[in-house]
Amino acid sequence: MNTYKMVAKTMQGLEEVLAQELTALGAADVQAGRRVVTFSGDLAMMYKANFCLRTALRILKPIKEFKAYDADDVYRAVHEIDWNQYLSLKTSFSVDSVVYSEEFKHSKFVAYKVKDAIVDFFREQTGQRPNISITNPDIRLNIHINDTDCTLSLDSSGESLHKRGYRVATVDSPINEVLAAGMLMMTGWHGECDLIDPMCGSGTIAIEAALLARNIWPGVFHTHKYAFENWPDYDAELLQQIYNDDTSERPFEHKIYARDIEPAAVNATMANARSASVADCMDIAVQPFQQFTKPEQPTIMVMNPPYGERISSPNLLGLYKTIGEKLKHQFCGNDAWIISYRQEAFESIGLKPSLKIPLFNGALECEFRKYQIFDGKYRAFRNEGGEIKTDEERRRMRNRFPRTPYPRQRDNERRDDSSSEDDDIPAYLRERHRKFVAKQRQQEEKARSGYPGPGRDKRPPKGHSRSPWAKKFEK
Repeated sequence: MNTYKMVAKTMQGLEEVLAQELTALGAADVQAGRRVVTFSGDLAMMYKANFCLRTALRILKPIKEFKAYDADDVYRAVHEIDWNQYLSLKTSFSVDSVVYSEEFKHSKFVAYKVKDAIVDFFREQTGQRPNISITNPDIRLNIHINDTDCTLSLDSSGESLHKRGYRVATVDSPINEVLAAGMLMMTGWHGECDLIDPMCGSGTIAIEAALLARNIWPGVFHTHKYAFENWPDYDAELLQQIYNDDTSERPFEHKIYARDIEPAAVNATMANARSASVADCMDIAVQPFQQFTKPEQPTIMVMNPPYGERISSPNLLGLYKTIGEKLKHQFCGNDAWIISYRQEAFESIGLKPSLKIPLFNGALECEFRKYQIFDGKYRAFRNEGGEIKTDEERRRMRNRFPRTPYPRQRDNERRDDSSSEDDDIPAYLRERHRKFVAKQRQQEEKARSGYPGPGRDKRPPKGHSRSPWAKKFEK
């Protein structure tokens, strides 16, 4: 089979994990980028990437790369493609666009120019135009522009790959399946011991853990057609072979414990676990974290507590303090991994993390922290030869931020994928969150500079000095 370049999209922070997955799957030329991993392979590799990858959102197959300095350049480059290879008058198509560029102010306009070029190609040849469908197209196209570098790709996935197909029940703000799988893979756990999620919600982390432990591919539950099934070169027999190959699955000798304070969440977890056929290796029950007791066997904990954003707690910081106390007294000798958003929440835990990994949960810039729970005080633990950080964890801490900064998104840049199905966060919520964070930062800057703010006493308190810039407000 012919080999070609492909692109796997993922969530920011999961690029390294996805690259490891692709390497293990047998892909060639694997290279991590910004929210993407590029690789090479044949038709079978493209099918496997869609079927087997746990941390990929979609798989793209580039069909043309070019330079463009304005929308007319995009139109000309797309119009030059022989679209008879990919489309016909009987197939519908859609175009998604992702733009990071000062030259292109509106990503939707770029998508329109691509559509116009394809429609004009067929109209000039046949006098007819192909159908454009937004909701359920036969062929999906993706245009990605970074500065003046453009890549036009076929989307082989269709529905976002985070939609596994096993979720039949849900609760408010469930964690994305791709993020849950990526977090689990970051811990290094593959089923060697018990695992507990004490705040399981609808069970996503626990179910993804069961699939990982048994090495069940997520594509087994996929209910929608892949987009590549509408391509002219679709090989149904090859896809069936990949689907029926269960030789990589393995037994899981331990237990996954899923707990939550809400009965509705526990019921949703049970329904989803049964849908995924992993309920037999899970222990699911209603239990407040305040009643957590030390497990009898070695256990790893992975948890996603409330952030105080879309889901909160009557006493959020008190909850995080309880988490720290319970871990310290009831989880000695084990590792706990916690993802959260607020710095003050982490501070309330009161424990020293050995690893901090930046991750995005939807629009929220979070951290995924590892806590190695030991008995006694930190200094005594170190004096006895204990190590909080391994050499690998020190390396990951040094490299946890990209050496080359991500291009800063300007106010006039609005990416179409900001409201895509990839993370289920509507654009208006993202925009509201950006404005809220910007306002908070502005207030913090004013507070640090000494600006008293409207309606406040312009005199500094006794014993406090003002910055030279702020003195003009004291007159």
